[in-house]
Amino acid sequence: MARKLKTYQTSLGFFDLAIAAPSMKAALEAWGADSNLFHQGAAKESDDPDVIAAATKKLGVVPRRPVGTDGPFREHAELPTNLDGEKRRTKALRQSKGSKAKKPSSLPVDKAADQKAALAFKKSRSGANGRGRARRLLGRGSVNDASGP
Repeated sequence: MARKLKTYQTSLGFFDLAIAAPSMKAALEAWGADSNLFHQGAAKESDDPDVIAAATKKLGVVPRRPVGTDGPFREHAELPTNLDGEKRRTKALRQSKGSKAKKPSSLPVDKAADQKAALAFKKSRSGANGRGRARRLLGRGSVNDASGP
């Protein structure tokens, strides 16, 4: 008596793959998988009637479709040429080419917080060398300059 075939589905590379096989081990061999995709959660048994019909149409053939699409499974599937991500990227490129100037940050600047942070940085440096380095980093010259605060 022949064993009942089950339909399994996974995503490998750019394609979703399906197969009608008697066991998970047979499905992994048909897909050419080196590891147990079922154990990793990357493959599952499918109960979708469209997947079952495509997998049982030609036994021994692995039907595929481009990953992330809802198209039918076929023996020789091609990748789509116009993905939504490409449309967004081209639109973003057109917008970025139009305006060369940098847009100002949308975050409000708190000058008091900036001054407080600079003062805390200054205080964290102790000794003459530390104070001089802090002044140079803050753009206020060296310790011996009369221009300092």
